[in-house]
Formats: sequence, C-alpha cells, structure tokens
Amino acid sequence: MCHVIVTCRSMLWTLLSIVVAFAELVAFMSPEWLLRAPLPENGVTQTKVSDRESLGLYSRCYRIKGEISCGIYARAFGEVASKFWQAAMLFLAAGMLVLGCVACISVFTLCFQSIKKKSIFNICGLLQAIGGLLLIVGLMLYPTGWGSEKVASFCGVEASPFRPAGCSLGWAFYTAIGGTLGTFLCSVLSAQAEIATSSDKVQEEIEEGKSLICLLKQDSKSPTSSGSE
Repeated sequence: MCHVIVTCRSMLWTLLSIVVAFAELVAFMSPEWLLRAPLPENGVTQTKVSDRESLGLYSRCYRIKGEISCGIYARAFGEVASKFWQAAMLFLAAGMLVLGCVACISVFTLCFQSIKKKSIFNICGLLQAIGGLLLIVGLMLYPTGWGSEKVASFCGVEASPFRPAGCSLGWAFYTAIGGTLGTFLCSVLSAQAEIATSSDKVQEEIEEGKSLICLLKQDSKSPTSSGSE
C-alpha cells in the first residue's frame, strides 16, 4: 500500500532538489558566463548588463547595429572554444544528469521511501554528493580555458587561464556555483528527510491505517498531522 508522507524536511529537500537541478540547467544553457567590458557607442558607455556582449560555453551574444543578438557559436562539440571547456561541459552535463534524475525521484519519495529496504533518501543524498563533485570539477576546468583563442578575441589578447582580461564573470557562472553549493545542502538535507519520514509519529499514523500522513507543523508535545483512511 502506498503511504503519502509529507513532512517539512522532506518537502524542503524535494523542492530544493528541483530548484538546484533547474538552476544548473539554466546556467549551462545561458551565454552569460563572460561579459565583455562595455564599449562606448555614440559617446555613451553601455552600463546595463542586458546591453553587454557575452560569451557562454557554446553560445554568445553580440551587438549588431546597436542591438544584442544571441546564438550558438559552436555547431558541433569540437567547435567549443577550448578543450578545457569541452571537458567542463562534459562534467557539468554529467552532474546535471545526476541532479535531474534525483529531482525526478524526489517527487516519488512522497509515496515510496525505500527500495528493497534501502532508503531512497540516503541513495539520493549520495547521488547528489557525487553530482556536486562533478559540478565542482567542471567549474574548476572552466577558467582554465580562458587562454583560448576564442576568449582572447572576445576579452582581449591579455586573457589567460584564470585571468579573463577585459571580461567579467556573468550571472550564469555565479548561478552554477550557487546551484553546486545547494547540491551539497540537499545531500545533507536528505538525511534529515529520512529521519522525518521514519519517525515514531509517522509509524503510528501508518499503523492506524492512514494513507495520507502530513506532518508540516510539529512541536515537542503535540505533533499536528492529518490523514485519510
């Protein structure tokens, strides 16, 4: 019988797992990893981030007749700016794949908390830690590719590994870092979600024959729960 179990900690873990997976996907697809220093146009320097040219892992935004146009510069994997960026994309994609799978599985933990007596929360927490490590490797490889010809032509000839010269880091890079940190937080929260869904109060509700168990507010004396036969 499927028991739908909802607790604060399990719900928080599920929502955060989905958010970090989505954040990493958005960052990966965005062209705003590197922003070129604004150039004067008609005597006016553009200060808005949305008006600045940018370079992503496989796409870029550039100015044409005063308008910003974005598109893919690498039509094939081999056309990516550098070997380091290619490796970074592989690690980031692998990490996102793991996080995406965990995000999907996290929804089903409302009904299924274990498989063959193995806690799904613990398994997902381990996978999230592995995914976080893959993302860290990808993010560390990314700045080593700043010495490529593509980056040098975009940011200036002074560009070198870990030194973007005339460019600055865009929101996509920081979003990827935030998502990575959130991934490790999810890994820690998974253990708390496991504890919450296997508590004595939950077991009591199951023994009473309830199929819906909701423990969203709980104090030391009187847990609040709701259930349906």
